[in-house]
Amino acid sequence: VQLQAFGGGLVQPGGSLRVSCVASGFKSTDYARGWFRQAPGKEREGISCISYVDETTYYLDSVKGRFTISKDNTKNTMYLQMNSLNSEDTAVYYCVTFKSAHCPPPEPFWVDYWGQGTLVTVSS
Repeated sequence: VQLQAFGGGLVQPGGSLRVSCVASGFKSTDYARGWFRQAPGKEREGISCISYVDETTYYLDSVKGRFTISKDNTKNTMYLQMNSLNSEDTAVYYCVTFKSAHCPPPEPFWVDYWGQGTLVTVSS
């Protein structure tokens, strides 16, 4: 079982970036998937989720309207499109698969599998 996130990097404030997560070794499409992030000196926080059942989505208030989660079941891949990035978005971004088909509360307890993380740095 493996979740591999990639696509992080350095981006200027106001810029955009898309991170991706490929799942292998299991059928991740049967479960809700999402993204957490952890900024330096801060706790890990759940920022987005997309359900398996009806593809309803959840966003943390601080990213709502700027980030978009999506998935391609044929490729077992999930994406996070991030626009209007600012310095507070600097963090390691982790893709996850949850223990349920619906989006659960955005807490680490509900995560079944974690990816290895990809660093996003927003700086001029």
